[in-house]
Parts: sequence; structure tokens; C-alpha cells
Amino acid sequence: MENQPEQTPKKNSNVIYFLIVVVVALLGTDVYLYLQKNKSDVIIVNQSDEKSRLNTELDSLEAQVEQVNASKTKMSASMQAKNDSLQSRIKVLRIELKKGTLTKAELAEAQENVKQLRYFVAKYTNDIDSLQKTNANLTVQRDTIKRNLAVVKSQADTLTKQNKDLSNKVQIASALKVAEFGVGAYKVKSSGKEVEVTRSSPAKELKISFTVASNAVAQKGLHTIYIRIMDPTGNQITATDSGPFSSDGQDLQYTYKTSVDFKDDGSPYVVNWLNPSPFTKGTYTVVLYADGYTMGKSSVTLK
Repeated sequence: MENQPEQTPKKNSNVIYFLIVVVVALLGTDVYLYLQKNKSDVIIVNQSDEKSRLNTELDSLEAQVEQVNASKTKMSASMQAKNDSLQSRIKVLRIELKKGTLTKAELAEAQENVKQLRYFVAKYTNDIDSLQKTNANLTVQRDTIKRNLAVVKSQADTLTKQNKDLSNKVQIASALKVAEFGVGAYKVKSSGKEVEVTRSSPAKELKISFTVASNAVAQKGLHTIYIRIMDPTGNQITATDSGPFSSDGQDLQYTYKTSVDFKDDGSPYVVNWLNPSPFTKGTYTVVLYADGYTMGKSSVTLK
């Protein structure tokens, strides 16, 4: 009976040790739960920050694509398809990032998709830049060709004008011109002899005599001579066989025409023109034309 008081304190000590162990275990559990909660909060915060960063990067990528579209560069069918694909992928990623929560795997997939998208946008932008440079070079080449064509056309026009001027000069130079030119009125006797007269009443014809000036560039051979005769009133005398011709840039009508064989030897030529109407007092003017130009002019006055 004397040993009982000693056992009571020992039991109390065991209880105290047990309570201490329990308290320590509870504290350890609280610390573990606290640390786990903080770790979870850090992951959530990191995920939120990553989503914000990815959204910002999507904004940048979308701005690049829109800037390319704003340039209005004419795209090929394949480039237009790539453009549409990029815009579609950006929209899909935005929808995924708008989810309330993302698992670690989903976040990693989103990061990889944005990484790939960044590569494709960079390549697409480079392709557009290359296309714009090519178009700019083509524009420069086109403008250069236009300028060269304009220069060539101007030179061709100048040469054409020079050739035309030269041709005109050659044509003028090769046209026959009279060296000596005379006109006389004649009557014809019953014997057939021609006698020159100065009065209008007996006159029946005009004798037109001329020589052609020497011309080394004129074509040798037959040349048509057109003759216009004006009466004292200034009116041109025409007949039923009169017709049109051109000379000195004008359309005219001849009174009579003939041909001469030009040999460039100073040979004289004579043309007898019978007046279909009686001569009147006054001056008759005779103008000769050949090769599109005036050869010479002379006149005779009858009393």
C-alpha cells in the first residue's frame, strides 16, 4: 500500500508527453497545409501571369498580321491562305486562354502553340516584305521601261520627222524647175505656118517654150507637166479634158497636161495650146507644175 503514491506521478508524466506529441503533430500538419496552400497560390499566380503574357504576345502577333494586311500588298493564293490560317489560329488560342483555369499540360500546349505561331508570323512577315521588295523592284523596272520606251518613241518620232523632212527636201530638190520660160500668141495661116501676133483677134494658140534647169538628183525620163492658164480676168481656162492634180500641198485643176523626157541636157521643150474660145485683150498667165511643185510662171499680153 505504501508504493501507490509513486505510480500516480508517472502516469501524469506519460499523459503530458502524449499531449505534447499530439500538439507537435497538429502544428506540423498546419505548417504542411499552409505551405501547400502557398505553393498552390504561387502556381495559380504564375499561370495567370503566363496567360497575360501570352495574350500580350498574341496582341503583338495579331498587330503584325493586321499591319501586313493594311499594306494592301497583292498576295498570291497560297499567301492569302496562310494569312487566313494565322488569323484563325490566333482566335483559337485566345478562346483557350479565356478559360477560367488551365492545367499545367494545357498551359504548356498554349505556350508551344504561341511559340509556333510566333515563328509562322515572322516567316509570313518576311515573305510579305520580300514580296513588297519584289513588287517595288518590278515597279522601278516598269517605270524604267516606260521611260526608255518614251525616249525611244521620242527618238523614233524625231527620226521619222527628220526622214520626212529629208524626204521632202529630196523631193523638192528632185522636182523639175524651168531655166528659161516664154509664152507667145500665134495665128496659123492657111499654109499651116505659125505666125506670132500681139493682137488678140487673130490669135488662135499659145506657144509655151521652156528649158529645164540642170538637176543631178532629178529622175531622168518622162515627167508629167501640168499647165494652168488664166485669162485676163484672172479666171482659169478649163476644157472638157481638164482634171485635178496636187501641187505645193494644194488640190488644183489643170488646163492642159503633157509629158517631157528629161535628160538633164538643157533640151528645149515646146507646148502648143489651142484656145477653145476666142482670145480677148489683156494678159494671159501660164503656170507650169511638175513633180508636185511649181516649175515656173510666165505671161503674154495681147492688145
